[in-house]
Amino acid sequence: MGASMTMLKGANVPVAAQAVRVELGWHTTPGTPDVDASALLLLGSGRVRGDEDFVFYNQPAHASGAVRHEGKRVTGGAATDSLAVDLARVEPAVERIVLAASADGGTFGRVTGLYVRITDTASGSELARFDSADATVETAFILGELYRRQGAWKFRAVGQGYGSGLEGLATDFGISVDEPQQPQKASPPHAPAHPQRPNPATRVDSVPPPQQQPTPPQSPYSRPATAPAAPPAPPAPPAPPVTQPVRLTKVTLTKEAPSVSLAKQGGTSGSMRVNLNWEVRKQFKGWGSKLGRAVANHADLDLDLCALYELTDGRKGVVQALGNAFGALQQAPYIHLDGDDRTGAVASGENLTINLDQKSRIRRILIFVTIYEGARSFADLHATVTLKPQHGAAIDFSLDECTVPSTVCALALISNDGGDLTVQREARYLVPQRGVSPQRTIDQAYGWGMNWTPGRK
Repeated sequence: MGASMTMLKGANVPVAAQAVRVELGWHTTPGTPDVDASALLLLGSGRVRGDEDFVFYNQPAHASGAVRHEGKRVTGGAATDSLAVDLARVEPAVERIVLAASADGGTFGRVTGLYVRITDTASGSELARFDSADATVETAFILGELYRRQGAWKFRAVGQGYGSGLEGLATDFGISVDEPQQPQKASPPHAPAHPQRPNPATRVDSVPPPQQQPTPPQSPYSRPATAPAAPPAPPAPPAPPVTQPVRLTKVTLTKEAPSVSLAKQGGTSGSMRVNLNWEVRKQFKGWGSKLGRAVANHADLDLDLCALYELTDGRKGVVQALGNAFGALQQAPYIHLDGDDRTGAVASGENLTINLDQKSRIRRILIFVTIYEGARSFADLHATVTLKPQHGAAIDFSLDECTVPSTVCALALISNDGGDLTVQREARYLVPQRGVSPQRTIDQAYGWGMNWTPGRK
């Protein structure tokens, strides 16, 4: 279909691609609720096989690898949230992939410019687009669906709204949703209580140093001698695996509420993925405009996601691309940088992972970002930080507008507080002194006390 054509509700088009990108977009005017994209993989019965067939911000990847939540980008007054769908990897039992949107903090009647578009991952060409313009009090929407027909994939524009939010939409398709905890009610008398459900040339060189009652013995005369021995009981079937309901809650850190406990959000084990995503604003203003070309084009901009760490045994260090200090997940420092996006072309931004199973060995972690090349400051750059525990609610926040010539920004401080990890939003822009590297600048600001020597990628 042509790039300027949009579909009517109920219309369908063929999808002639092995892999597609699903882009959900809207306008970010003042007072607009946040919008999130999600996908449900359905059988022919129209229901999921289990909670793992739901892909969204707290469960960002399907086990098959066919669907992946890629995250948000904001450019000026427009925002997108994206899903990657590899149609070649969709399991034969899955016949439909429902593409949904949910509003956080309001209704879709306050969201303007809402659309979903399907593009070919290989070529980038638009295959389908549906614009939704009739929303009122809905808090969740099925915008469209990818479905099989005679061995080929198609896209249908749906436009079905829900007033019960993402929870109502998900439960309609068979997802079990974890309900918010309610205060325990008093039990009636005599009834048991029931629980409620350098500088681009900087790297680190060195670091300063109920008791069970016994079973009574059986008597050989406890039954008549003529009674036949009872056959042995058949073995009990294995218990089905215990699965936790899907948690739909997420946490947004602000200046007024800057910190959160991981344990209180369910993030006590497994891994936690830290994502940095950024977008260059098209219009420069304020201090950035005085510099002229304050930031480079997106393709030229190279940001580095980094982490200073201190372990409980006193060891300190840095995880960063400089010097290939990518860290390790199963051994100290229990932090691993996935890679280095040198071009800005990776849609998912930069990511590092923290091993929460080793949280008792971690004293503190400072997540920060530096500009390696392509810009002289974070001015006119919009960035979003998302922390996604494997178990528990996602935590996200946006950086404030940069009004100083900063090349290094402290994002979040993770501290061990009596065995629980607390995430503190920093969003703090720092300005290095002449001849002082961004890494050394952030070290001095947070008192890490490390020795630094030049390094390079």
